[in-house]
Amino acid sequence: MSIWSLVSGATTLVQLVMLLLVALSVMSWVMIVTRIRVIGRARRAGAAFEDRFWSGEDLSSLYQQVKKDPDPDSGQQAIFRAGFQEFVRLSKSSRDADAVMEGAQRAMRVALQREQSRLNRSLPFLATVGSTSPYIGLFGTVWGIMNSFRALANVSQATLAVVAPGIAEALIATAMGLFAAIPAVVAYNRFAAATDELVGECEMFAEEFSSVLHRQAHGRGGAQ
Repeated sequence: MSIWSLVSGATTLVQLVMLLLVALSVMSWVMIVTRIRVIGRARRAGAAFEDRFWSGEDLSSLYQQVKKDPDPDSGQQAIFRAGFQEFVRLSKSSRDADAVMEGAQRAMRVALQREQSRLNRSLPFLATVGSTSPYIGLFGTVWGIMNSFRALANVSQATLAVVAPGIAEALIATAMGLFAAIPAVVAYNRFAAATDELVGECEMFAEEFSSVLHRQAHGRGGAQ
């Protein structure tokens, strides 16, 4: 009995279960590869922008440069653009430094939440696949074993040849469920940790940038 013959000879319901698990596995791997690229680009872009930010370049000049050529992969740059834009806008219309800072910090929090949502994309799907695939495979297992007992009830003498196909297809369904679930669970845990790390770096940059803007707001009365 080859695996293909067992799959092709399985009952329609078990075949549908196997097809669903294959589809979930393929979709998971597509999302895993995509997330690896997204997180890698976010790390590189964030580090590159922080190097530019702390190089001593004038903030107004840096803002004009990143406004013309924004990097969608850098969460730090998105926070900088949102915070500095709001800071400049409020500085022109208000002399209250605290109100200016509050508006700039609010804009940075919104940008941070958007970045967090971008980095967390696909993680709920991976979590769902990781938690449900074993049960989907188990459903195919139960159905296959039930068919084996039904075949056993229709013969006068029980032999391994009678029950083996049903049990084999049941075990294949179980294996496919685990094959879909294990990579999804591992990827979810890895990406969740990486996302928390990147969001933490963005939060730290936002706090540091707030300190810079605070000095400008209270020292010079606004952006120059």
